[in-house]
Parts: sequence; C-alpha cells; structure tokens
Amino acid sequence: MLAAYNAWANRRLYEAAAALPEADYRRDAGAFFGSLHATLNHLLVGDRIWMRRFTGEGPMPDRLDAILHDDFAGLRAAREAEDARIEGYVTGLDEVALAGRFRYRTIVQPRDMEQPLAPALLHFFNHQTHHRGQAHALLTRFAGDAPSFDLLQYQRETGVGLG
Repeated sequence: MLAAYNAWANRRLYEAAAALPEADYRRDAGAFFGSLHATLNHLLVGDRIWMRRFTGEGPMPDRLDAILHDDFAGLRAAREAEDARIEGYVTGLDEVALAGRFRYRTIVQPRDMEQPLAPALLHFFNHQTHHRGQAHALLTRFAGDAPSFDLLQYQRETGVGLG
C-alpha cells in the first residue's frame, strides 16, 4: 500500500509543480534543500540510495543534495520510473524477505550498517512523506494552494486499506 500511495502522491506533487512559473519552481525559499526543484531532486536521490541498498542495483548518488536532473521533464520521467521500480520491488517481497536483514554503507559519515528490512522500508516511505511536506509548503507559498497528499485521501480515492 505504501509503495502505491507514494507513487500516487508523487504524481499529484508533480502535477502541481508543473503549474508553477519557472522562477518560483527554482526559487530558494528556505526549505531544507532550498527550492522545490532541489527538494524534488533530493526525493529522487534518497529513493535511489535506498533502492540500491535494498536491491544492490541501480544508480547510487554520492551526495544528498545532488541535482540528478536540471530539467523538470527529465526529473518527472525519472520520478515515474523510480516509483514503478519501487512498486515492483516492494510487491515482490514476501514475509521471509520482510523479516530479513540487509547491509549497506552510509553516505554522509561513511560506516557499514546492518538492520532489519521492514523498519528500513518504513523509514524509506516516511522520508518521502517528510520532504513532500516541505514541497507542499513551497507549493502553498507560491501557488496559494496545493493538493492533499494525505494517506487517508489516497485510501478514500482508491479503496486501498479501507477494507
């Protein structure tokens, strides 16, 4: 459910971001990563880092503030592809895999880590929600309104998790 919700919320986020004037989209507005553009890039960076840790495959950015795509269209296409990759990975997990552990190396202060997979997946989706909240604030500031990213809204629209 969280993987499908994540893709749904990202689609809504990108639809709203596409309507902003370029200057607002790129303006440093004091968010953790500055602009909406940098925040959207960070969301993709974080997902790629964690997906590489989970799967051992895919690109591995070496900086949390990397700008992977300077153009909005390229960033949006990469976001959609990554969301499909996330959904494919998560739906392929069984109870044994979820109960398992995995190892990885951190980026900011490099060290080797090992932890259970299920709580790491919760962090993975919570990280998206955290930064989408920042993006929501930027959208509200610049556009005067922003779509709901609430999980409950997703559940009501899709029926997932209500039943």
